[in-house]
Amino acid sequence: MSEVLRLEEGIVPAVSPRGEYAVVAITKHGAELARKLQRRFAGTDLYYMNKFARGDEEARGIRTFEGSVRLLFPALFPAYKGLIVIISLGAVVRMIAPLLEDKKKDPAVVVIDDKGEHAISVLSGHLGGANELTREVAAAIGARPVVTTASDVQKTIAVDLFGRRFGWTWDPESESRLTPVSASVVNEEKVAVVLESGEPGWWTHEDRAMPDHIRPFRSLADAAAWEPSAILLVTHRLLGGEEKALLGNAVVYRPKVIALGIGCNRGTSAEELEAVIGETLLGLGFSRLSVKAVCSIDLKKDEEGLLSVCARHGWEFVTYSATELNAVPIDDPSETVFKFTGAYGVSEPAAKLYVGRAELALGKKKSGNVTISVGLLDYGAYDGRKKEER
Repeated sequence: MSEVLRLEEGIVPAVSPRGEYAVVAITKHGAELARKLQRRFAGTDLYYMNKFARGDEEARGIRTFEGSVRLLFPALFPAYKGLIVIISLGAVVRMIAPLLEDKKKDPAVVVIDDKGEHAISVLSGHLGGANELTREVAAAIGARPVVTTASDVQKTIAVDLFGRRFGWTWDPESESRLTPVSASVVNEEKVAVVLESGEPGWWTHEDRAMPDHIRPFRSLADAAAWEPSAILLVTHRLLGGEEKALLGNAVVYRPKVIALGIGCNRGTSAEELEAVIGETLLGLGFSRLSVKAVCSIDLKKDEEGLLSVCARHGWEFVTYSATELNAVPIDDPSETVFKFTGAYGVSEPAAKLYVGRAELALGKKKSGNVTISVGLLDYGAYDGRKKEER
């Protein structure tokens, strides 16, 4: 059971941020919307009233609270880059008013209505990034972005938020280049977007065509030949020395496209699972940051090692019945596995079911107590347009 924040007058509660953004809700619908947003928008910490707890809050890193939500804001305001609040606009304005200090220091504040129909930029639109945060949050939940800043005419890519609604995260090695790449985007210099993997539809401004200085490419080599001032590279691959030399002023983003099919003996430790996963991904040249899900048979839905690994990394844990697994063609059906599980294979068909493809990056590998397969989600697009526009 996760710890409950008990909000009391005159006491600022202690918070321990994991992400850059805090999502706050006080209603039943708001709590469900917050949970949906957490799944679709990376780097968010959730806070909602304890009476709406579902029992999985600790595993998902969600904090619940009791008392007036007004007493929570003094702790959140200085701790996060932005606040996404699912409370009425008027109430939010009254609660944050005493905390306002300076537009150069205040966090971005975005308000979402209880039905998730509108996302409104409230505070620190430009300097705090609330306008771009509003658009990205709206895209994540299918809401309408409301931005009222008169001079908000850039309508371009927010480098630090790029693909956040898909779960993309920038590689830590790229952190020092976020600012210079952002400068290239804002100054309308040549910017190449290389989408090797990940979701299409990253250009969110439906009322404006992609400008000429931003150009999508299939490969890093093609992008480098254009001689851009900056590159946004979206890939699940680990890069070699020659490729890194082509990057220059670039930010590398990790899309969530890897599915790990895993079968294991009962009681296999999280440490052994971590070791096999790490060794396997390194051998394939894949980034651990691009893992989206672990897939297995439903007999493993309570396997402590698997649950621990998934909770540690925030990965989805998906299980399938033996009937579902047996419906998938596999290369090497096992009578032994069938004897104990009712399925002729676990890791390979589970990975295929999740990615919806017959081909895997790794069919099956046995290592100690673990059998692992690796699949890749393929969205079949590389530019900024959505599939329905193609």
